[in-house]
Amino acid sequence: MPRELRIEADGGSRGNPGVAGYGAVVRDASGAVLAERAAPLGKASNNVAEYSGLIAGLEAAAGIDPGAEVTVAMDSKLVVEQMSGRWKIKHEDMRRLALQARELAGEFAAHGGSVRYVWIPRERNKAADKLSNDGMDGLTVVRDAAQAAGAAPGVDGTDTELEPPHGAPPAPLRTSGEPTRIVLVRHGVTAFTEQLRLDGRGGPDPDLSETGAAQAQRAGHLVAELLAGAPARLTTSTLARARQTGAIIGATIGLEPQAQSGWDEQNFGDWDGLRMPDLIRDQPAAVAALRTDPSYRRPGGESHVELSARVLESFGALVAEGGIHIVVCHRKPILVVLAQLLGLEMDIAWRLAAAPGSLTGIEAWPDGAATIAFTNRT
Repeated sequence: MPRELRIEADGGSRGNPGVAGYGAVVRDASGAVLAERAAPLGKASNNVAEYSGLIAGLEAAAGIDPGAEVTVAMDSKLVVEQMSGRWKIKHEDMRRLALQARELAGEFAAHGGSVRYVWIPRERNKAADKLSNDGMDGLTVVRDAAQAAGAAPGVDGTDTELEPPHGAPPAPLRTSGEPTRIVLVRHGVTAFTEQLRLDGRGGPDPDLSETGAAQAQRAGHLVAELLAGAPARLTTSTLARARQTGAIIGATIGLEPQAQSGWDEQNFGDWDGLRMPDLIRDQPAAVAALRTDPSYRRPGGESHVELSARVLESFGALVAEGGIHIVVCHRKPILVVLAQLLGLEMDIAWRLAAAPGSLTGIEAWPDGAATIAFTNRT
């Protein structure tokens, strides 16, 4: 039987919009707390903060069991009704966050699980409410039950100790000298993304949708804030959605993007253009193989091993070059880089979130030392 998890999420803003933060708790079927999350959001609305709490809860639950049956309980009637599909979403910021939440929920479905939403009164959501107030107070909280037995908490109550997977070699120590700074940006959505269709290199190659263009514009502003005028290079994959996202970002930061095929999405062969829910229903064993067997490939497609080889070659070339690089690509290439730096197996790397239009920041040295500064920033 699938594992049952319960997410309690909340968010708040002192001013609406004003100083905002979110909180989320993940519990098992017995009610025991498995994970807690909280973080500040700067200036934002109540609704944006509530959606951010939902997303943090879904990400934490996916890290516990991506195939779980999840119940999301919130005291925000708006978020519950919108995510259940009964109310329309008019505000652009909330549409963007709702799409990110739906993609995370889709990952549970892809692993055989589910996500449903229920409304609860405010007095039954006190744990998430307290965490959201922690976020508004400027605190970041990342606490997991597995860490409570001995991992030391980091700054501001954040549990930061990570252990390498069994048998993995220790990561190289940071060396002297300036690192290469690389920001990986996932493209905005297309109609295929919104329809949960696979879309690799060699497939139909659709354009950005209206929502995807808005995500690219937001990503451009985030990149501009990070660069603060520093010189950089802008690279994209050769697929239309990445090139179009790169063009929008480039117009914002004053750079001309260069396309490089090493950053293309995996080629899914005869599955390109098909809906993942249909494949999970009709060919579950093959879907599992695609996710867990690095050598598995579809007819006309490429394996995870082949994808990793070209992505890591492209990543290594940027590290050797030095400087600052903005790379607009796809979810699997981003997961390949993160899995390599963290020593994660392929099936575990799927738990990493990389939402459309999100940024992942990396500092890397030519000897293999690296620091992941942030992931999935939207």
